[in-house]
Amino acid sequence: MDGAPVSGTTTGLAEHREEGAFATLRRGLAMMPEFRRGLPLTFLLALVATAGRVVVPIAVQQVIDRGLAGPGSPDLDLVRHLVLVCAAVVLLTAVAVYRMNVRLFRTTETALAGLRSRAFRHVHDLSVLHQQAQRRGSLVSRVTSDVDQLSTFMQWGGVLGVVSLGQLLVATVVMAVYSWQLTLVVLVCFVPLGFAVRWFAARLAVVYGVVRERVGEVLAAVSESVVGAPTVRAYGVRERTAARIDRAIGRHYRAQVRAQQVTAAVFVSGEVVAAVANAAVVVVGVLLGVGGDLTAGTLVAFLFLVTLFVAPVQTASEVLNEAQNAIAGFRRVLDVLQTEPDVRDPAVVDPASALELPPGPLGVRFAHVTFRYAPGARAALDDVDLAIAPRRRVAVVGETGSGKTTFAKLVTRLMDPTAGRVRLGSDAAGWVPLDRVAFASLRQRVVMVPQDGYLFDASIADNVRYGRPGLTDAQVHAALAELGLSAWVAGLAEGVATRVGQRGESLSAGERQLVAVARAYVADPDLLVLDEATSAVDPATERRLTHALDRLTDGRTTLTIAHRLSTAERADEVLVVDAGRVVQRGTHAELVDAEGPYARLHASWRRSAAGEPAPAA
Repeated sequence: MDGAPVSGTTTGLAEHREEGAFATLRRGLAMMPEFRRGLPLTFLLALVATAGRVVVPIAVQQVIDRGLAGPGSPDLDLVRHLVLVCAAVVLLTAVAVYRMNVRLFRTTETALAGLRSRAFRHVHDLSVLHQQAQRRGSLVSRVTSDVDQLSTFMQWGGVLGVVSLGQLLVATVVMAVYSWQLTLVVLVCFVPLGFAVRWFAARLAVVYGVVRERVGEVLAAVSESVVGAPTVRAYGVRERTAARIDRAIGRHYRAQVRAQQVTAAVFVSGEVVAAVANAAVVVVGVLLGVGGDLTAGTLVAFLFLVTLFVAPVQTASEVLNEAQNAIAGFRRVLDVLQTEPDVRDPAVVDPASALELPPGPLGVRFAHVTFRYAPGARAALDDVDLAIAPRRRVAVVGETGSGKTTFAKLVTRLMDPTAGRVRLGSDAAGWVPLDRVAFASLRQRVVMVPQDGYLFDASIADNVRYGRPGLTDAQVHAALAELGLSAWVAGLAEGVATRVGQRGESLSAGERQLVAVARAYVADPDLLVLDEATSAVDPATERRLTHALDRLTDGRTTLTIAHRLSTAERADEVLVVDAGRVVQRGTHAELVDAEGPYARLHASWRRSAAGEPAPAA
């Protein structure tokens, strides 16, 4: 397992940044089979809908040339029949347009729901490193607003674009049948616009790419300020936070203005060319009529057809505007989907080689493990080589930045080592390389309780049930009782039905950790990783939490990132990490009496607990 673990975080993001719209669409359609399946019939209905629009110009020509100006005119029967045929065709066209819209809406929503779901799942599959490298609001915007922009275009601009393209083609064919000379005049007028539109499309792709990035920045700034509202109020930085959001909004505003300037140029160009084409048709048509090469009915019908031809060009600015905006968002979504996760599920990559964790209690082995958060960066862990026996309670201690949390993330495979290998198992059942263990087996047998005790906006019972779905309220009560938390739950307004609020904010930090411990307890893991969080709780909650943790860790292999050395005192063994290396190992009693980092840490902690000042350096 060589190479920097962050190598995959930018795969796909840069290489697709300059690709064209059609390349993006091809890439997207390859990932949206639901959309491809619905296209053929939708295009057939679009053809019927657009073909019906040329019936009126043809009927007008027939009425003028045969019904009013033909032999024995006026021929009212012919006029009546033509009107009835037009009415029938218009009705058929309306039905086709309705069915086309319904099919397109249903197909696009089905496809985009699948795309949104795949994007959401893929964001969760990306490593911790990738999520740390990306602003969370930006990642959220790719699953929400970027897909919404694509949905808006496909259900509005997509319909208009399909109908307009069909209308353009059918109108051109009928115009050529009536007069190839006038058709040539119209096409010549629009040739310069064709070249201009290609240039405009390239410019719009760039400016709307910036717009979608700015949307992500606004969402990131707003979400961060909302989540951090208590800190903003506590430090009185409301104005500074508002100014930061204003800057993000201002950048978005300027990006939108630049995009609209290009869009306006497209619209004006289309209007000018359309006016020139209409004028040219009238002049050349009259000259052809004077020469006897064109009837009055044909000229009037041709003017109708020119209108049908010009209308899609006049709406092209709106369609192009929405298309480039949508494609810019589409590109961002696809870039996320095509970013290779640094940590991949072996059961997905190669099901035949995926392994299950061996039965029984689990131990941990680090075989010369090194980890760097970025290529060339200082090693967060450096050549760690050790084994932890099953059912041992091990405390990992060290100063801030020593590598304790990195150790925990490697054991739970939130990240993979830069070099070396992590194995789980035992001497009796065998040792399995962690990078070959299927996620389903790993997440069932290995559980990490993070320091923040993150809770979802649901009841206490629902949050506990995340550890084992399907538990009844009675089973949740029983689990809490086994952890000694019955009295605490009884003191809540609605017991286990008490809602915890977003991120568990209705509970204190210690109470959130109690729920997180209960969630891990019902999961019944064989290997437990705890990022201890007892330093900021009141004494009563600390006693409850300590009792619950003792019950949780009993009989299980436990790695605890110890922030308070009282935890290390109760552990079977202590690992002391310093500058990415395990520099001491032993029991608390052995290490506290030996010269070294642990004795100094313990002495410092005892002085801090007693309120004594640290000795001068």
